Amino acid sequence: MASNQFTVASPPSDAISALKFSPDPNSTRFVVSSWDKNVYLYELRDENGNVGEGKLLQTFEHRAPVLDVCFGANEDEIYTAGLDWDVKKINVASSTQTVLSSHDAGVRSVVYSKEHSLVISASWDSTLHVHRSDGTDSIPAIIPLPSKPFSMSLTATKLVVAMASRALNIYDLKALALLTAQAEGAVPNKVEVEPWQRRESSLKFMTRSVACMPDDAGYASSSIEGRVAVEWFDPSAESQARKYAFKCHRQTTDDVDVVFPVNSLSFHPVHGTFASGGGDGVVALWDGIAKRRIRQYQKYPSSVAAVDFSSNGKYLAVAVSPGFEDGKDDVAEGTVAIYVRELGETEAKGKGAK
Repeated sequence: MASNQFTVASPPSDAISALKFSPDPNSTRFVVSSWDKNVYLYELRDENGNVGEGKLLQTFEHRAPVLDVCFGANEDEIYTAGLDWDVKKINVASSTQTVLSSHDAGVRSVVYSKEHSLVISASWDSTLHVHRSDGTDSIPAIIPLPSKPFSMSLTATKLVVAMASRALNIYDLKALALLTAQAEGAVPNKVEVEPWQRRESSLKFMTRSVACMPDDAGYASSSIEGRVAVEWFDPSAESQARKYAFKCHRQTTDDVDVVFPVNSLSFHPVHGTFASGGGDGVVALWDGIAKRRIRQYQKYPSSVAAVDFSSNGKYLAVAVSPGFEDGKDDVAEGTVAIYVRELGETEAKGKGAK
């Protein structure tokens, strides 16, 4: 089957900050957060079950731009992070929003761990808030970070937080879950938690995105300077010797090498390959094990803000919005778009995959 791309109807009116597919492998729903202060819930299937441009199911208005969004335990649960300093839970069925906690500055990232029923938020106040999501009204555990967080991703057992000053902290989720149990019913306290590992990024410039491998073995990170690094959790010398970084998302214009930020990374849930989206409007697929590019798609009209694979790996969503690479504050009408690729069976398979 060849890949098939379509444009999603009713995109946001301002730059897109994040895009996430539903955790349900049979679902074609995804959620998008935007600088226009809204969260958008889309469904790709029509009434007849055919996948196409899809439809906008619901919009959830916030008080300020929304910087990140994720689903919770199911499609009826959405968590948001934004410039109103709040971490919110949205109940889709009732359209109600509940504030889980408030940080002391904008909230950059939010992730959900289904294995531990945790909602974790990272804020520019240089803290993590760790919330229980199992229905108890528990107080979040607050963990100080060494510097401002830029991106966050998790596996079944670990949380990776990429920060300023090229710092990366890796936390054991089981240890974080124990913290929330202790915090229940208490006044929120800052808890000094020793990360499972502290690392310095292999990339020389500011980290833009981090994404964990689906097999819990490691992660990829990207920088504003057109590079991606691939690393493994295993601290053994043998494993650490495997880590590497490579250049990407660069274009030669008038004999000058123009370098673009790599804004977003997403791993394929089945094949373990990953997609990168850049400020050059390009999306590429990579085999991190074979250290090869699998394919590069035709250039999109402007900067790629977010990429995400569906939970079954059949779809790749690409959010496009003019970024600050273009030097414009105002986003022109019609320039924000969401494209979804229905992937061919072997399209995202690694080079060595059988």
